This record gives sequence, structure tokens and C-alpha cells, in this order.
Amino acid sequence: MALARNRRSAGGSAEYWPGFVDALSTLLLAIMFLLSVFVLAQFILSREISGQDEALDRLNGQIAELTQLLALERSNAQDSEDEIASLRASLGQLEDERSRLQSALDSGSGSAAAANATISALQDNLEEEESISQRARSQVELLNQQLSALRQQIGALESALEASEERDQESQTKIADLGRRLNVALAQRVQELNRYRSDFFGRLREILADRENIRIVGDRFVFQSEVLFPSGSADLQTAGTDELDQMASAIRDLAREIPSDINWIVRVDGHTDNVPLSGTGQFDDNWELSVARASSVVKYLISQGVQAEHLAATGFGEFQPIEEGSTPEVRRRNRRIEFKLTER
Repeated sequence: MALARNRRSAGGSAEYWPGFVDALSTLLLAIMFLLSVFVLAQFILSREISGQDEALDRLNGQIAELTQLLALERSNAQDSEDEIASLRASLGQLEDERSRLQSALDSGSGSAAAANATISALQDNLEEEESISQRARSQVELLNQQLSALRQQIGALESALEASEERDQESQTKIADLGRRLNVALAQRVQELNRYRSDFFGRLREILADRENIRIVGDRFVFQSEVLFPSGSADLQTAGTDELDQMASAIRDLAREIPSDINWIVRVDGHTDNVPLSGTGQFDDNWELSVARASSVVKYLISQGVQAEHLAATGFGEFQPIEEGSTPEVRRRNRRIEFKLTER
């Protein structure tokens, strides 16, 4: 690492740009991951709140129905009480009539037989009214019991509503805590991967710094295609395998140092110039050629002991040039194989 810093110091201000691009790329990856976590948390929270709202709507509907039933029962109870009051008034009138007749009988006015018959009739009416009054009292008692049961149900529903609100609050708290923990874990993983990426590129700089056809562009190592492949071919040549042996050794050393819980890959990207293929060769277009060259490099690295799960091959054809233009030098620089350490 010290040697790498000395070389950067010797290189002057040109070494600042790769580090700046590296930092921007790392920041962009972290922001994208944070946005993904935030969207996921928002989605989970929305589903949880939606479920709570549906439960609350059902409870409100039940409370409204119970309130209507309670109002109806109260109306029936009031009617029964009015009927009892009317019966009691009638009973009072009958008692008054009985007293009047009894007084008349005692004073000797009227016929005793007629008076007794009237009294007997009045007693029958009184017993009937008392029976009606008893039934009314029974109905009032039943209504009071039903009213008490309705009040208990309303109390239970209110308790259930409070418990639901508490669970909703707990869910929101858990989601917020999960987001904080994910942010911390993400920051730790980014820091760890950045440290290993810095070590990896530092070693490769020391090994490959004096190679004319190998360059560092941002956070990538760039091999010119002429070093690895003959023109229009995806078959590795001897000079290219010598360079890739050193790359394979560096990747194997990196794999032993990075913890197993960090998902990482070395992405191998194939690029071509903008000259169309003739169509008479092995490949129909630059897409196929770039993919085939990236795959050849990956397969060779695997043959040298690099684990396949830490490698990926991609092809971009001529559509991701380093420089725009059609001069021979620009086309030569655009024909390349890039290596980039990133998260899987």
C-alpha cells in the first residue's frame, strides 16, 4: 500500500481522478441500496397499516350496529315503562272505585248483591292488570339484561380497538428500528468491501503498473484486447494468459481474505470498437465477440483456481466506449477487457 501511495504521489494530480470516481461509484451504490431498503420498508408498512385500517373499519361497523340495537332496546324499554305507568294509573283508579263501592256497601246504599258482583268484577280486572304489570316487569328486566350484555360487547370492542392501535404502533416502531439496523449493516458492508477493493487494486497496481497495455480507469483495470486475443477472435493467446495468471493469483488471495458473508464478484466486461464484423468469421457482430471474449477470460480464471461464484462475464459490444471517435488510436483504446470488483 505504501508503494502504491508513493506511485500515486509521483504521478501527480492525475491520480486524484480515479479515487474521486471510485468514491462517487461507492456512494451511488450505497444510495441505491438505501433506496431499495426504504421502498421495501414502505411497502411492508403500507401493507401493515392497510390491514389495521380494515380491522378498524370492521370494528367501527360492529359498534354502529350495536349502537342501533341499543337505541332500539332503549326505545322498547321506554314503551314498556310507559305501559307500566298506564297500568299503575288504571290500578289506582280501580282501587278508588273499589273503595267507593265498599263505602257505599257499608253505608247500606244500593243492593248488596249488585255491589258484590261489581266488587268481584273489579277484583278480576285488578288481577288481570296485575298479571299484565308482572309481564311488563319481566320484559323490562329482560331488556335490562340485554342492555348490560350490549354494554359489555361494546367494552370488549373498544378494548380490541385499543389493542389493535397498540399493535400498529409497535409495528411502526419495529419497522423504524429495522431500517436503522439495515442502514448500519449496509454501511458496515460498504466499508468492508471498499477496504478489500482498495487492497485488491493496490496489489494489482504493484503487479501490473509497469505494463504498457494495462490501464486503470476509475475503479476498473483495463486490458487492451490485443494483449489477450488475436484480431476478431475470442481465443486467448499466450501473452494474455501470462497476464491473467497474475490476475487469478490476486483474486485467489482476495477470496481468502474477504469474509464469507460479503457477497462479491469480479465482473469481466468485454468491449469492442465500432467497426462492424464482416459476417464471414466466427461471430456475427460485435455483441457476440465481446461476450465470447469475456467468457473466455472467466473460464481461464476458473481453470486457474478462481471460484466461479465470484466471477461474472458480460459483453457490451461497441456501445460503452471509453472515448468517442473513429481514429485508429481511439478504436484501439476502446477494444478492451475490464475487471471490476463489486457487490453481487
